[in-house]
Amino acid sequence: MSEGPAQPEIAPEDFFRTDIRLGTIVRAEPFPEARKPAIKLWVDFGPEIGERKSSAQITDHYTPETLVGRRVLGVVNFPPRQIGPVRSEVLVLGVTDTDGAILLLNADGDAPNGARVS
Repeated sequence: MSEGPAQPEIAPEDFFRTDIRLGTIVRAEPFPEARKPAIKLWVDFGPEIGERKSSAQITDHYTPETLVGRRVLGVVNFPPRQIGPVRSEVLVLGVTDTDGAILLLNADGDAPNGARVS
């Protein structure tokens, strides 16, 4: 599934202001109050960033039980957003599959929680 043409070019400095870190999902719960099916996530980004809460529309491929322990990438320097009763503190990153469902992004290897995308 194509998401359209590439966005306009930006300067490298613009990209490097986005703080993308590796974390581990330590808790996941259903989010029945959400308008679209979603899961509440608590992600550990290591001692400097700490644990952050999020909401993600990822129910096509994941259940709360399959998410705990999964490593994910997230933007940790966006301002918090209120999503219904949940205050989302991190944007967990994913890509859409051919059916339009979200697949979470992660990293191979043994990088520690809080490792920054470089």
